[in-house]
Amino acid sequence: MSEANRLSVLKTYKLYVGGKFPRSESGRVYEVTTATSGADGAGADRAAGQGTWLANAPLSSRKDARDAVVAARKAFGGWSGATAYNRGQVLYRVAEMLEGRRGQFVREVADAEGLSKSKAAVAVDAAIDRWVWYAGWTDKIAQVVGGANPVAGPFFNLSTPEPAGVVTVLAPQESSFLGLVSVIAPVIATGNTAVVVASERSPLPALSLGEVLATSDLPGGVVNILSGRTAEIAAPLAAHQDVNGIDLTGADDVLAKDLEIAAADNLKRVLRPEREGRADWTKDPGTHRLTAFLETKTVWHPTGSLGASGSAY
Repeated sequence: MSEANRLSVLKTYKLYVGGKFPRSESGRVYEVTTATSGADGAGADRAAGQGTWLANAPLSSRKDARDAVVAARKAFGGWSGATAYNRGQVLYRVAEMLEGRRGQFVREVADAEGLSKSKAAVAVDAAIDRWVWYAGWTDKIAQVVGGANPVAGPFFNLSTPEPAGVVTVLAPQESSFLGLVSVIAPVIATGNTAVVVASERSPLPALSLGEVLATSDLPGGVVNILSGRTAEIAAPLAAHQDVNGIDLTGADDVLAKDLEIAAADNLKRVLRPEREGRADWTKDPGTHRLTAFLETKTVWHPTGSLGASGSAY
């Protein structure tokens, strides 16, 4: 049979939860279409039905969200307990695998954001570079935000950063891959685990990222990726008592306010950055996302005289 007569083998996209690929518990899906006029016009084009059908993405339910939190909590102990150097090695391996699937991500980003292949390639390359950049921070951030503190009296005082726990990440709606990497990588680089709500409009690059993570050295449950209606999934996550932080990047102003109120019930850490419409994901990200979901542990210890062996008692 000639190639012209072959039937296309369409890809089935699934959620990524606990290192596995379940379908949505509800069995629901929704249509994902191409953007036809770039990021600013993508939503309008899709609403008018002008985009070309790409795939059916899973429409996550509240139970899917709860299952993702369970998986993230289960993975937290091992991931936060790993050495910073080891986390950096694992993240660098992910970057290697992203590089190997660069062509796939270029196609998906071009379709998702209405970009030419050349512009999509620039965005994908920037995303891979950013992943490497965050991988390099794993064993350095403690030196920036921790250290020995001057105190009055016969004591010494040491402060060290520790991960907050399970973090919900609402991925950017418009930047389907560079923005996605920019919000996921700093969360896990610092030892947290993540429940990611992919862009509602353009979830396919995020779901493909789950395939990369599954075949890398990243333990299952460290990153969990859900697709569907952002407001529908985010509401139970913001109110969940076993979620320790939430990044509201992908929420509009009205939704972000509601989620902040829900998050206050168990004093979640909340990151509410500038409105996404003004966000430039190509800029130097700085370290503020690395420190957003860290807590500081301070230890006081009395100083003493030196014994015969020269050690302090």
